[in-house]
Amino acid sequence: MLDHNLEEPGVTGIDLIPRIHEIIPDLPVIIMTGENNDELVQEALNAGASWYFDKPLNPKFVPRMLKKDTKIWRSYQREKSRSEALADTRQADHKLEQMIGKSNAIVGQVLNPVDKVAQTDSTVLITGESGTGKELVARAIHFKSLRFKRPLVTVNCGAIPEELLESELFGHVKGAFTNAVARRKGRFEAAEGGTIFLDEIGDMSATLQVKLLRVLQERQFEPVGSSETQDADVRVIAATHQDLEKLIEEKRFREDLYYRLNVFPIRVPPLRERVGEPVPDVALLIYHFLALTNAKSATTDISFTDQALERLIGYGWPGNIRELENCIERMGVLHEGEIDVTDLPEEIRGANAAIGVAPRMPPEGLRFNEVVEQVETDLILQALEHTNWNKNQAASKLGLNRTTLLEKIKKKGLRPPEE
Repeated sequence: MLDHNLEEPGVTGIDLIPRIHEIIPDLPVIIMTGENNDELVQEALNAGASWYFDKPLNPKFVPRMLKKDTKIWRSYQREKSRSEALADTRQADHKLEQMIGKSNAIVGQVLNPVDKVAQTDSTVLITGESGTGKELVARAIHFKSLRFKRPLVTVNCGAIPEELLESELFGHVKGAFTNAVARRKGRFEAAEGGTIFLDEIGDMSATLQVKLLRVLQERQFEPVGSSETQDADVRVIAATHQDLEKLIEEKRFREDLYYRLNVFPIRVPPLRERVGEPVPDVALLIYHFLALTNAKSATTDISFTDQALERLIGYGWPGNIRELENCIERMGVLHEGEIDVTDLPEEIRGANAAIGVAPRMPPEGLRFNEVVEQVETDLILQALEHTNWNKNQAASKLGLNRTTLLEKIKKKGLRPPEE
């Protein structure tokens, strides 16, 4: 809102309108004037003013007057919300856990893309191995966006039974099914104006994939048992550790849904790829989790010898950040004071010994991927043979999550000798 008569000589409120619109093109500008002059009013409107008021002005009438023009009112509300959000961004920082890492892999593939996409409403698909921090990336996108004051709702699609997931997502009305004794809001309705994070999207059934596709296309949904359509002003962020393109080939995931989700892809690299100079990301994370572990305990204060730290940094961490965090916390429970190599878990103590399985480079060269694949297969078979094909024990010996080992066994087609 500008007064037409400004204190600066030779400059009027109308003169400032084009300059304002150079900075914020859609910002509604309102001119106040004590001169009841039709030519002045026309000049203000031609310069880009959205409205004008005669003095004296009663501030209570401003919103009421603006609402007479829906376009102006919406523009006014949008710019007001945007200004408030930008002004309060720093206040949201305490809700956002810092993503630790300085390697090119994490900065280039995650941190920089997060900063760019957060300022939009684009749908994001986050991929990466289990334990890499995909939910943390989703939280960063939400709290860096203009939606940060609204809810961030998380749904693990793989943890909820298929028959319950539809009601969990879209809600249901009373009597929709047995035990539906009252209306229940779904996660999409709960996330109105904010963000919904659909974790493990690859586990969603074919039926629900169709319903989710409609939400992404039309921004509408229907609660279970209802024919009433509801609008969904919700940003969708999805994540998976699975290869969705492979699931598409196997007819287990819809191709059209994949392209709706994959508007802005972000791949979170595994910990073994996050090599930085002079300090790899794993070292920064070790110090971070060490500080958290010590802060939680009033009596225990642990540290690592140089040798133990070398083993921790040199370990492959197949379970990624989640495995590293759990390991440091476990060390804090089991030990006090300085922790040496002998105090580390068995799979980490023997990590360096596994390096010896790599073949020597022949003069004529080799096919790298084939050799790595064969070494991986040999190690898995050895672990399975040592444990009589007990997959839980084999996964523990290899330092793998059981799910990861099962996926590798299935992919390689490995079977016990008697089969």
